[in-house]
Amino acid sequence: MFKALLSLFKKSDTKPPQAVRKAQTPKSKPRVASTRIGELGEHKINIQLDQLPKECKSLSDLMLPNPKSLTGYTQIDHIVISPYCIFVIETKNYNGEIKGGRTDQQWSVSNRYKMYNPLKQNYGHIKAVESLTKSIPKVKFVSIISFTMRCRFSIDPELRQIQSNELVIYDIELSEFISRKLLRLKSESSEQLLSQAQVQSIYDQLIQANSTDSEIHKLHIEKNTTIRNC
Repeated sequence: MFKALLSLFKKSDTKPPQAVRKAQTPKSKPRVASTRIGELGEHKINIQLDQLPKECKSLSDLMLPNPKSLTGYTQIDHIVISPYCIFVIETKNYNGEIKGGRTDQQWSVSNRYKMYNPLKQNYGHIKAVESLTKSIPKVKFVSIISFTMRCRFSIDPELRQIQSNELVIYDIELSEFISRKLLRLKSESSEQLLSQAQVQSIYDQLIQANSTDSEIHKLHIEKNTTIRNC
């Protein structure tokens, strides 16, 4: 009799397993990590690169040899190879007013902090690509710096003009600016600088030179982060 009463007491005091789990795991709102925001930005760029003319070939997230770099490599966000020029694209994810001139060493973001002139940064990227394409003469380069729509520009007006070979744009304008630049180059010269075979050759050379070693990528990011924080 005593055992039966004790058994009933235990049953009435026991919570269902599901109720226990709910009490231990309170609901929380999902958060979007900064890395995810960066991935979404890169995805927007890649969609636009897919819309370019078939004569163009594009590559993304390249780690190319660069003996002048501290790590021995240069990381390039995007490259577009066309019969008229090679576009080297650096993407930036800032929020605020971007101020700077073509020759300035530093640009500012909302007058709060500095960043290295992205045109000078991308020039180093272009030199790295140039060193890999020496076997092909007459290669022309166009530098493009792409910012998100979360910022606004206070820069040299010429950097927004299609005749310039150094362009600062919003990410949603990328395919438009590349297409307009190609039309302008075609109007200036009816003859293509590069044949389709040469376009393919450059594409193959860059893929072959690209390092996919995760340790090299990690070291490059760490060193560049240290330099920016100094």
